[in-house]
Amino acid sequence: MFKKILIANRGEIACRVIKTARKMGIKTVAVYSDADRNALHVSMADEAIHIGPPPANQSYIVIDKIMEAIKASGAEAVHPGYGFLSERMDFAAALEKAGVVFIGPPSPAIEAMGDKITSKKLAKEAGVSTVPGYMGLIADADEAVKISDEIGYPVMIKASAGGGGKGMRIAWNAQEAREGFESSKNEAANSFGDDRIFIEKFVTQPRHIEIQVLADKHGNCVYLHERECSIQRRNQKVIEEAPSPFLDEATRKAMGEQAVALAKAVGYASAGTVEFIVDGQKNFYFLEMNTRLQVEHPVTELITGIDLVEQMIRVAAGEKLPFQQSDLKINGWAMESRLYAEDPYRNFLPSIGRLTRYRPPVEAVTPTSVVRNDTGVFEGGEISMYYDPMIAKLCTWAPTRDAAIEEMRLALDTFEVEGIGHNLPFVGAVMDHPRFVSGDITTAFIAEEYPEGFQGSTLDEPTLRRVAAAAAAMNRVAEIRRTRISGTMDNHERTVGDDWVVSLQGEDFRVGIAADREGSTVTFCDGSSLRCTSDWTPGQPLARVMVDGKPLVMKVGKIPMGFRVRLRGADLKVHVRTPRQAELAVLMPEKLPPDTSRFLLCPMPGLVVKINVAEGDEVQEGQALATVEAMKMENILRAERKGVVKRISAAPGSSLRVDDIIMEFE
Repeated sequence: MFKKILIANRGEIACRVIKTARKMGIKTVAVYSDADRNALHVSMADEAIHIGPPPANQSYIVIDKIMEAIKASGAEAVHPGYGFLSERMDFAAALEKAGVVFIGPPSPAIEAMGDKITSKKLAKEAGVSTVPGYMGLIADADEAVKISDEIGYPVMIKASAGGGGKGMRIAWNAQEAREGFESSKNEAANSFGDDRIFIEKFVTQPRHIEIQVLADKHGNCVYLHERECSIQRRNQKVIEEAPSPFLDEATRKAMGEQAVALAKAVGYASAGTVEFIVDGQKNFYFLEMNTRLQVEHPVTELITGIDLVEQMIRVAAGEKLPFQQSDLKINGWAMESRLYAEDPYRNFLPSIGRLTRYRPPVEAVTPTSVVRNDTGVFEGGEISMYYDPMIAKLCTWAPTRDAAIEEMRLALDTFEVEGIGHNLPFVGAVMDHPRFVSGDITTAFIAEEYPEGFQGSTLDEPTLRRVAAAAAAMNRVAEIRRTRISGTMDNHERTVGDDWVVSLQGEDFRVGIAADREGSTVTFCDGSSLRCTSDWTPGQPLARVMVDGKPLVMKVGKIPMGFRVRLRGADLKVHVRTPRQAELAVLMPEKLPPDTSRFLLCPMPGLVVKINVAEGDEVQEGQALATVEAMKMENILRAERKGVVKRISAAPGSSLRVDDIIMEFE
């Protein structure tokens, strides 16, 4: 077994590999750029070596710099994680030449499967069902439009060397095909150093289901069942689960056997993933093979009990797989929510800054539940604009799908993140969405259910009443504290009333509170009551309240006459007033937000790549106005309505902050 390995990656996946290596008694070497000097993976590793400036193309994906770090550290093997150099055949070849073991598949398999065009051809030759498309190289946007017209819209435009949603666009017409080709080509060049593009038919109403394979160097290969990855936005996965709620045993077996056959056909060894698109009739089509560890691998680990990183290391060291296909059973259900530094209220645009508060739920393992959080950040750390916006993967396990979802709901409500925009409210809302709960999902779920973007969720009536009861009980605790402070100062104590009006989400609940030493009984005007117990004290940002014996977890902040409460994707102002205060509150005017409709504002911190119009131009609704790049993704900003450009305030190459003015309209 190896004594020391280098991890050619950063963030949560580097931390993940370090944990397993430490468990195996293997020393680790981290590499880091200027931006990651104080990163978590750097402090966790036994050694750390600086490799260059923040941009990945000057540090993490420069093979010579990684090779220098390997030589300096004396590492015997390298784990590439995912992204960066994980699917670069020339990197695997360089390691082989230097006598260093690559903890991944043989370089011929990377060459065969890492290239999306080649893999499609090989899969077809191997008898694997494939999606119709054009696998040849595409010269320019005109040819892309011609090919798309022939295949028939909608089409998927993809980078041959792509992954993680980078260099990928869906086009529904010729104009989108032209724009998508150019954007995909630019993203692919910037992210992978390879701008080759291919086009295939986009299967409507598809489910994205992938098979995890694991093979050793002795001819053994197994599949570790499937993962459902259909909750996506911008072709990037957001929520994954294992197994899929859609597959039956026969389809699972057929997909698994095809995945293994493909892996054997290319001489695969190590962990890999064969991705399929599955339609409503359970017809499945080969999408691509990722010759690396997947982001969502924890859900497979949770339902099989197998540490995939450990097996990758053991396979690389020449060991045989310690199990056969018949040994691999599905145990329970696992969920994964990806925490992204993206603002769901701004159409999921990237957010950067300092994590002023970062308190994940406590990781725990019991016979009936598991909470796991794979992360690469810490409180006080900086979220950089240079890398992928994913900062953590929250996973839960339980014996059933419903129980795993409930564990995830509580874990998300417990997760405290402040200082940046993040998607916790969105994934919390998805966990409560009836369509998700039923398992009736496709890759179009987000577009169909949130066509105008995410504006927060609306709590149902039973949940509203639970929140209202908890807020009333918490307000009583806060009021008692204030009276005691007042009593100390004024030599007397105010009495705390029993009658209150709780206002939230446009509803008023008149309640009465009867308190005792164990908690409070909150009675509504219809005669129903809820029992609330909690050890919450004023000032604590997280309130855990038992409401009629069931847990309610809320993120809480103080506002005048009440609380800001966040849970289940909702962000509420909860006012708790006396009956007289509630009467007067109705008469108070509301402050309206300023009108910014005459401006195109930068929706995220980023770099202006292109300005598509000039001052004096008349623009139409939907017309492309500018392109802004952030966190390796290009974002095309379009006109919301017809107008005339009065002034342009930014130029290509400009670095902008959130809400900086790009242009003004007459």
